[in-house]
Order: sequence, then C-alpha cells, then structure tokens
Amino acid sequence: MPGDERGSADRPALARLLAGSPQDFATENWANSALFARAAELPGGFTDLFTADAVDELVTRRGLRTPFVRMANEGSVLNAARYTAPGGFGAEIGDQVSADKVLDEFAAGATLVLQGLHRTWTPLAEFTRQLVADLGHPVQVNAYITPASARGFDPHYDVHDVFVIQIAGQKRWRIHPPVHTDPLRSQPWDDHRAEVALAAEQRPQIEETFSPGDVLYLPRGWIHSATALGGTSIHLTIGVAALTRHDVLREVLARAETADTLRTALPLGIDLADPTVVAALVAEAVNDLAEFSRSDPGQATTVAARLASRVRDSTRPEPIAPLATVNSAAALHEATTLSLRHGLSARLVDDGSRVRLMLPGKTVELPAEARDALTAVLTGDTVRAGDLPGLDPASALVVARRLVREGVLVVR
Repeated sequence: MPGDERGSADRPALARLLAGSPQDFATENWANSALFARAAELPGGFTDLFTADAVDELVTRRGLRTPFVRMANEGSVLNAARYTAPGGFGAEIGDQVSADKVLDEFAAGATLVLQGLHRTWTPLAEFTRQLVADLGHPVQVNAYITPASARGFDPHYDVHDVFVIQIAGQKRWRIHPPVHTDPLRSQPWDDHRAEVALAAEQRPQIEETFSPGDVLYLPRGWIHSATALGGTSIHLTIGVAALTRHDVLREVLARAETADTLRTALPLGIDLADPTVVAALVAEAVNDLAEFSRSDPGQATTVAARLASRVRDSTRPEPIAPLATVNSAAALHEATTLSLRHGLSARLVDDGSRVRLMLPGKTVELPAEARDALTAVLTGDTVRAGDLPGLDPASALVVARRLVREGVLVVR
C-alpha cells in the first residue's frame, strides 16, 4: 500500500523473502551477514511457487534430463546412471530421469536435487525474472528433496549468495561464519576442506529447525549443513551469483587490450625471479591502467554493457509462444493492449534517419518516425496498438504488429 516501508512497490520479489524492508536488508545484511525469518514474520507463503506436487510433476511427466536433476547420499553425489534411463522408443538417450529409479534411491535415503528450476518450472521462472530485476545480479533456483533423517551434503560453503525457502517438512540447519570470506567462483569450498570441517565442529552461529514458509539468507562463504526431520523435507535454494569488483576489473582489463602501454613487451633479459623487479613492474602496470582508464571516454559504456549482458544472459525473458504470437500479430487491431515483454533487455539507438532496437541476438530497425513510439514502449507501460505516440493510427498498427512479431511486445 502507499507508504509501505517494506519497499514492496519497488522490489516486490525481494520483499517476499524478508521480514524487514529491502532497504534495511541492503545496508545491514547483503553480502555481510546471515538472516533468518520465520514464516509468521513474512508477508505471505510460497505455495504459489513450489509444492510437493510440483516435484512429482517434474520427475514423472516433464522428461527432465541431466544436469537438471542429480541425487546425493550422505555427502556423496550419485552416479547419474542410478537415477536416469532411456525414455523408450523415440527417446532412447539414457540421461532422462527415471521415476522408478528415483523412488528406489529416495527410499534408500538419497536426496533429490532439481536444478535450474528457473528454466523448468513456470512460477519460479516468473519469480526469478522479478528477483533479478530487484537484485541486479544473476539468479538461479534449485530444489532439495530430502527423506526423513537424511543429510544430503557435508558442511560446505557456496560461492554464491543464497536464499533458502522451506517448502515442506522440517529441516535442522547449522550455520557457521566463513573461513574464507567472499569466495570467488574459482575458490570452491573444497579448497578449504580442512578449515571448513574444523569450523563445522564449533558452536554454530545459527541453529534452527526450519518449517514451511521459513526463509534464510546466507552470503557466499557461510558454512552450512542440514538434516531432514521426521518426514520428507523440501526446500528451495535461490542462488545469487553476485557480481563483484573483481568482475569489474576483469572487464576493465579486457577493455585495456587497446592500451599501447599495456601491450608493450617487457625489457630484454628481465629477471622475473627478482621480487623487487616484479614489484616495480606491478606498480608501473597499475599506474598505466589507471591512466588509460582516466583517458578512455568509452570505458564506462563498454564495461557497463558487458556487465549488464552477464546479468541479462543469466535469465531468459518472459516466454513467448511462436504460434500464438504469429496469430496475435495477424489479429492485432487499434484497441489491442500491449506491453514490453517482461525481462527483455532492449536498448534504443538513434542515428537520426533510423532508430534501432538492440535486442539479445538481433536488432530491429525502424524509420526515425517510430522514435517516440519505441521510447514509450521501453517504459514498460501498457499501450494500445493504435495509440503509439508520434504515429497516426495506421502507422502505429504497422509498428505494433512488427514489434509483436519480433517478440518485443506481447498482448496483455
């Protein structure tokens, strides 16, 4: 409602996961500290996103294949052949999940992991698109289905932040602070296996029994393990691949390939075994990079585009049905209501005589007269096909039909 300090108006998906406001979370917890909330403290449940019935639907009727499914027992990942099989005539490849084999392994105590649910389960795909918009970082979703009293994985840390949502059953979680703070994706937990095992033996910072609707946030590096209690436990793990300053520097260095001073060969006969010599080289290279960055007017634009593409490419936009889209474009009339396809990354480039809509994988080019129409479309507001600004109704209908066919606009 207006004035709601929870911030749900501008970060609706994130707000569902928090007992406090998104603003407080951003300043106090994000990338810093664990946060646990009981279902009663949260604005609502999560049965619209995932349920036990969804697990059975995915395993039995959706034809899932590895790597969208895996299983583990007491910390060890099972060979895929133990839970996959060919799908029969016309589907003979043996990497398809077998409900019969999954049942056998699950009954024997194995945890079932459904991976990439932001790609395979529509409610979570929609939620993920909104959460990416809220966080500004790539997001993916897995589900962990654990039989009673079973532990799926040893104490470990993740190289991405996670939100954990308990969907069904109960699970006892033990949470410890990091032994390696803010690990990069190239720094997995088994690089610090002994330290992680030792830390896991200490008194946990958080030890809670999760019930349906409870939510936990863990920054990357925080050590965790969990055991199901009394019945089947289902929880979602929402992984957030937080971009870092290291990612920014990688893109800056990629841009710096154009810097003459940084491409110059090192001196002939240089002694690279001498730390003093190398220290001077490092100082010179850093100074040259800083100078290049200050003098490169296109750097910020290029780095921004490359980082944005990493977020964009991590999540697919709102799905479109090819046959229905062709029919919708043909049936379009002036009163048809349209809006920008959710999650679509689009950028307008205007060269004066033509305007181009830059999309992932293609460019849509239109006459300059469509400039105002495209600008209005990119706001995300719902518009009538015949009311696109700057165009007469007939021309507006032509542009609207083109944008529907190109997968830019969808009928609402």
